[in-house]
Amino acid sequence: MTLRSPRFTALCSLIALILLTLNLRAAITGVPPVLGELQDRFGLTGVEAGVLATLPELCLGIFSAVTPALARRIGTEAAITAALLVITTGLLLRVVPAQAALFTGTVLAGAGIATGNVLVPAVIKRAFPHRVGPLTGLAMMLMSVSGAAAAGLAVPLGDLGGWRLALAAWAAPSLIAALAWCPLALHGRKRPPEPPPAHAEQVSLLRSPLAWSITVFMGMTSLMFYTLTAWLPQIMRDHGFSPATAGMMNAVVIIIGIPLGFLVPVVAARLRDQRPLVLGVVTLMAIGLVGLLLAPQAGWVWVAIFGVATGSAFPIALTLLNLRSPTAAITARLSGMAQSGGYLLAATGPLTFGVLHSATGGWKPSIALLLLLVIPELLCGLAAARPGLVTPSPPSPEGHPEHPTEPADTPARPTEADRSR
Repeated sequence: MTLRSPRFTALCSLIALILLTLNLRAAITGVPPVLGELQDRFGLTGVEAGVLATLPELCLGIFSAVTPALARRIGTEAAITAALLVITTGLLLRVVPAQAALFTGTVLAGAGIATGNVLVPAVIKRAFPHRVGPLTGLAMMLMSVSGAAAAGLAVPLGDLGGWRLALAAWAAPSLIAALAWCPLALHGRKRPPEPPPAHAEQVSLLRSPLAWSITVFMGMTSLMFYTLTAWLPQIMRDHGFSPATAGMMNAVVIIIGIPLGFLVPVVAARLRDQRPLVLGVVTLMAIGLVGLLLAPQAGWVWVAIFGVATGSAFPIALTLLNLRSPTAAITARLSGMAQSGGYLLAATGPLTFGVLHSATGGWKPSIALLLLLVIPELLCGLAAARPGLVTPSPPSPEGHPEHPTEPADTPARPTEADRSR
């Protein structure tokens, strides 16, 4: 295997992809466990602490929208390298003892993570077109593992070296990942310039019903996860479970999702029609919410169901970004649209849930609202999982022989990648 062989290039891309995915959750999940200490150190009010906790999700929504344009302008590898350096800078900036530095660093880390999130499916589509399922599953699993590790190690690291170590420890892995991507970025600059995108790839995805279905489905799955993980411990405490048990329930929801993050994309990629998966996962979510509404004392049963439902739904949505895209370029654009709109939608969930609880004094109205939102999640999920491809081509001038009119979303044709799954 020579340095210029395709197998060596694929191996380098795989290692770089692994290092990238290991740095797309830690900067976010490492903050909540030490949020109380940050409030004391920085003199944050309750509102300011809430803003700090919400900033990452808002950044994911905002910066995901501009990532495809950035990748087209400077190259995918260069954009990922820059994103990892921005994450490193943000993590280091957060240890400066000033509120402005804490919030600015959080925004920078969120911007870098948003860029990486969007480009992971595009990298998989281009570098490993015949391994979409396994590589998406690997990426999801590594994100979950790194996120859980950052959350679990935050307090021990804080006890060992203070809050600065707890926040800055993950700057080292992100810097290592950036260094690993640098050669790929330089290699990408030496490649011949790519031809201009096809006419279909120049048109906005906003015209595609399939793209919108994927966006809403991703947003709803994220909203369910973030809302439940934010409020489930308090719901369980209010129904008689100890604080330690309630916290463990939250951890179990996340832990269940780790193996599912790998297995579900593999299964989804082998199916031509993913609607049975979507129907099963959304049905589980509805069962869990009905159970939490009517029999919260059976908390562990609903926790297990939520773990399976949330741990499967987002991997399905992420896999659909590749399965519904004909090219890597459209994958990047669809990923940017779906993650931008999806995370902005998801950011409204925990806040609305909490406001409704405060206004009514109970949990049932808030849980009932989540149950109601299962309906659009199911409808958009079924539309997104139907076999087909996003082909964002507008109606062509009638009678023009060189630009035949095609529907906005076309049925998928079997490809070699399909047959290899």
